[in-house]
Amino acid sequence: MSTPTYLNALRAFEAAARHQSFSAAAEELNVTSAAVGQQVRSLESWLGVTLFTRASSGNTRLVLTDVARAALPDIREGFDRLRVGLARLREVSASAELTVTVSPAFAGKWLLPRLERFQQACPDIDVLLNTNLKTLDFLADNIDIGVRYGAGKWQGLTAIKLMEEELFPVCSPQLSTLTAGQLSMDSLARCTLIHDLSMAGDPGFPTWRTWLDAMGQTAIDASHGLRINNSAAVVQAAIEGQGVALGRSVMVRDDLASGRLIRPFAQVNSPLALAYYVVYRPECEALAKVRAFRDWLLQQAATA
Repeated sequence: MSTPTYLNALRAFEAAARHQSFSAAAEELNVTSAAVGQQVRSLESWLGVTLFTRASSGNTRLVLTDVARAALPDIREGFDRLRVGLARLREVSASAELTVTVSPAFAGKWLLPRLERFQQACPDIDVLLNTNLKTLDFLADNIDIGVRYGAGKWQGLTAIKLMEEELFPVCSPQLSTLTAGQLSMDSLARCTLIHDLSMAGDPGFPTWRTWLDAMGQTAIDASHGLRINNSAAVVQAAIEGQGVALGRSVMVRDDLASGRLIRPFAQVNSPLALAYYVVYRPECEALAKVRAFRDWLLQQAATA
């Protein structure tokens, strides 16, 4: 098997192993499922080992053999190194492309209003912003760097804390239930509560129920209201006067400064266990474009 041929076969094996599926690997590699299967079979024939078994009769999920499972981390690391090497070669060209992953909400409410400053500081770096809602695989999706929201631990990624957050209610200054720009707990009980479902599966993500309980307001019903699965849309709904939202300080900072939102309980702050982190694969720290964007993000957060 020639070098290009076995590299293609290894790539097909790595993708199939990660997805546990020939068809999913084929979609990622933009080839047919049969082509992926043939590449894997060719690799098995050349090595003289079996790489996959079927999970069970009638189940299409692939299961790695012990020898394949043992070899996979080294193969993935090898592809990581190849990508970094190629990126270094491209950095000497007239411009470098930097692929950045962030959530749509973080992009809209924090990053995009500031991104022109990075482009002015580093005009030779072309930013490709990926705002996919799903959590991306940095290797498979060719991601250089990103910002994630969570507890700060993601397998295979370096994570540097960017910003912490506080939580507090926010609403439009034109909300009809306000009295001199303030709400009482009694009036809050009559308001539409806007619920953020963007991280509903994370137990560390606060809800109206947990906030009200922390305030000693166990009698207020938090089961009603408007439910939205995008944090930026939650903020926009509050701006438009559709109710009261739990504002995350990073998400609502600019809207509070502009007067589009106000804090009807001005002195109430709840620190959050979750935070924003700059994340990238450890081997990518050697790339000048990654270091430049990381350092710029940290500087922007420090002066925000």
